[in-house]
Amino acid sequence: MPALSQAATINIPGLGNFDLPPELEQPAQQVEKQLQAMVAPQGQAAPQLPSVNFENPFESQQQTAGNIALDAARSKVGAQYIWGAAGPGSFDCSGLVQWAYRQAGVELPRTSFEQSHVGAPVSFDNLQAGDIVITNGGGHVGIYAGNGQLLNAVQSGTPVSYTQLTADDVVTARRIV
Repeated sequence: MPALSQAATINIPGLGNFDLPPELEQPAQQVEKQLQAMVAPQGQAAPQLPSVNFENPFESQQQTAGNIALDAARSKVGAQYIWGAAGPGSFDCSGLVQWAYRQAGVELPRTSFEQSHVGAPVSFDNLQAGDIVITNGGGHVGIYAGNGQLLNAVQSGTPVSYTQLTADDVVTARRIV
């Protein structure tokens, strides 16, 4: 059995130490010196990397009633639609909105017509996630989820889900403040 020789170790700044076979030891030492010279020229100590602070996007997001209500409604995706139901296991459209906002500590009226009069009006172009959106001539309501999506309890046989929202669908949109 041939004798195993000791491997040479090279340090590549920023990457770490690597073991090399003995036949590469001398070329590796030359490369190591070149790398060290590039990182810390003329015998200076290697520069310290600046400290980087990353902002957590979730910490900066304000927990508005709309955000809390939207999160609550998201937890009900897949729940059954039953006309007149207001949760927690099944919903109609206004029952879902009322239940979700109740989780945020906000009491809303029961019907989509009554909900169309609460909060402050919002244009389609200024919708924010958590705003309530009235559609279908005033007979339907959902919670705007962002990216052109409405989270809602649509109709019998269709569970709570996301549907596409266009400006033409909107009767009114309201921001609960």
